[in-house]
Amino acid sequence: MKKLALLAVVVLTTLMTSCVGLSSHMSANLNQNQTSVVLSQKNFHIVKTVSTEVSDHYFLGLGGMRNLERVAIADLTKKAYLTGSQALVNITVKESAAIKFLIFQERSIYAEATVIEFDK
Repeated sequence: MKKLALLAVVVLTTLMTSCVGLSSHMSANLNQNQTSVVLSQKNFHIVKTVSTEVSDHYFLGLGGMRNLERVAIADLTKKAYLTGSQALVNITVKESAAIKFLIFQERSIYAEATVIEFDK
């Protein structure tokens, strides 16, 4: 009977824990589209700042089924209405996760970027 109780505790503990706190990507720069531009003069101006937030819900242990970072960046690009010589710079992505109702997890991504336009 003690073995069964111990097994039940181990299984419940495994199901109730999350790997979110242990993942190293939460503080890493996930932007793989980095371009280095060296400007000798200020030939651009800031147009605006755009932001977005996307969320997903899923069962604990099954992980987010959608790549929310890509969805957030795509949404930023869409909201920016880029024209001509405009570009998104200083893209910042923040992630948060919370356990809801003991078996569900909500993962949210907040992304923000600055839109600049190069002078002609």
